[in-house]
Amino acid sequence: MKHDLVLKGGKLVTANETFIADIGIKGGKIATLGESLDGYDVINADEKLVMPGGIEPHCHIAQESGMGVMTSDDYETGSISAAFGGNSSFVPFAAQKKGESISDTIDEYDRRAETKSVIDYSYHLILTDPNQDVLNELPYAFERGITSFKVFMTYATRVTDAQLLDILTVARRHGGLTMVHAENHDMLSWMSNSLTQAGYTEPRYHAPARPGIAEEEAINRAISLSKLANAPLMIVHVSTPTGAELVAKARMDGAYVFSETCPQYIFLTREDLNKPKLEGAKYICSPPLRDVATQEALWRHIAGGTFSVVSSDHAPYRFDESGKFFNGHNVDFRGFANGMPGIEMRLPLMFSEGVLKGRISINQFVALSSTNAARLYGMLPRKGTLAIGADADIAIWDPSETRIAGEMHDAMDYNPFEGMKIKGWPTTVLNRGQRVIDDGKLHVKPGDGNFIYRGRTDLSGLTGSSLPETEPKTNFGAEIFK
Repeated sequence: MKHDLVLKGGKLVTANETFIADIGIKGGKIATLGESLDGYDVINADEKLVMPGGIEPHCHIAQESGMGVMTSDDYETGSISAAFGGNSSFVPFAAQKKGESISDTIDEYDRRAETKSVIDYSYHLILTDPNQDVLNELPYAFERGITSFKVFMTYATRVTDAQLLDILTVARRHGGLTMVHAENHDMLSWMSNSLTQAGYTEPRYHAPARPGIAEEEAINRAISLSKLANAPLMIVHVSTPTGAELVAKARMDGAYVFSETCPQYIFLTREDLNKPKLEGAKYICSPPLRDVATQEALWRHIAGGTFSVVSSDHAPYRFDESGKFFNGHNVDFRGFANGMPGIEMRLPLMFSEGVLKGRISINQFVALSSTNAARLYGMLPRKGTLAIGADADIAIWDPSETRIAGEMHDAMDYNPFEGMKIKGWPTTVLNRGQRVIDDGKLHVKPGDGNFIYRGRTDLSGLTGSSLPETEPKTNFGAEIFK
């Protein structure tokens, strides 16, 4: 068979194996793994690493923040930056507005994405108004192939514990995954008010205003609610050692609990918030940056399997009045737009500082960057693997290429990781067999990315939670979940 495209002589890396082989691509899918394959087009991958394209599972693209600030990246610039960072697909958020239906929310984000994205995409649905009508409409999202939902335990859009239980139960019934931003709202409000009333208003006080214990309390509560509902839960952007330990304990107990952390928590610290002339506002994100001891602990949890993925939490707001200073310069730390960019830096940072420094194996890198996200968010085996029949979503890496982090391909005016020396970069990215990035150039046009219809979360390896109060055989026959 003559293939449309053959990748020759590369070292193939999956989440489980590493081996030398050619990849033959036909009709946008991997057709053959073998030797001496023939193709109409050939890419020489000799001395390169050939891996599944990255899946960015947590990013904010063409989305208004709780303050009403639109991210600087739309689906065109955001997807291009993601692709230059080694990603062949991503899953941004579609944020429901108060009073808006699920179908209207999805339709709005379809308009924002379908003519813009250069890579394949899906959405996580953010629920900000989970009333009974909205809960009744959630099955429509599943029909549309959107099988993950995010809620907040802080901010004005926070849900109550009872609402979170309702959402968890609906998601469980349909095989979906509930994602949660876990911080205790009242603890944060009390700390912020105490600091600002005492005159501590500069960006650096964002860190003490969001103490680690507030995250840890909320993580513990979210896990407890997940166990009660016996429903899958993803704790996003875990930033504390104790929070990670709570997740690890829950998983050891068999609970359907997953978690992620982000590059900012393992490469930056709260000292970055202390830069002069409001430069620290560039580093305001939530949860906040912590310290070096936290970085070391989180690396251990990454290596030990506590975290299923390492995501960017790309939330790009420019360092001007359109972004960070949307509310002006003369505000306290609560008034600056909350979030930082990183979609293009995620994988090079993890490869350089994780794989090449011996903190994680190359196979763990593939799992954390692609395969686990595909498994969690209902895209495996179509995405996230180098297997016959899978989409030819592939990233070719040069493990020896060294760069100094600087300007990226997003719509931002700063890179929080600027100046870091990075070794190992993606040189070619394919999406369904089509060159997206090659030789440092973009080879596709906006709108070439397709929507990904996603399936159920893979819960294999976990037993779930069996509580005597919810099991008919031990609660006098009451059927709590049907």
